[in-house]
Amino acid sequence: MLSCAKLFKSLLISSSVLFLSATSSFAATEAKPIEIKGEIIDTWCYLSGVMGGEDAVIGSAHHTCALWCAAGGIPVGVLDEEGKIYMVLKLEGEDTLAQSDNIMEIQSDTITAKGLHYVRDGVNYLVVQDVVANDGITNFNHEDFGAVPPNSFPKNYSAN
Repeated sequence: MLSCAKLFKSLLISSSVLFLSATSSFAATEAKPIEIKGEIIDTWCYLSGVMGGEDAVIGSAHHTCALWCAAGGIPVGVLDEEGKIYMVLKLEGEDTLAQSDNIMEIQSDTITAKGLHYVRDGVNYLVVQDVVANDGITNFNHEDFGAVPPNSFPKNYSAN
């Protein structure tokens, strides 16, 4: 059985080939400046439902898994306050998001960012130019959902 990260990587490689073949039309879409506030999420678990419902795969309940997925190359997104997802294409100062220490530092955090917003085929994309504020993990939902997946605990978890 393929792990979550391996399955998503194979899907990512396939979609990257399609993305690269459409790069010229993607580049032609007009970027709009945006300031956005939202939580940095693990897009695979959030969109696939593989680990549970949308409420269980965000915040402190899913923090450790989100770190694993980001470290494995799964794209991160920003879930804004209205529930809209923006796939993060690039983070300030990074050439690539793969193996990015910056992504690992802000995973599951609520941030305010300025950047460029693209829309293609109904999907929102974000190039983060500046993280204006980082409120840290603000969604402490591990008491409601436990750790998703089980036995992965957020760094701020306390049994007391």
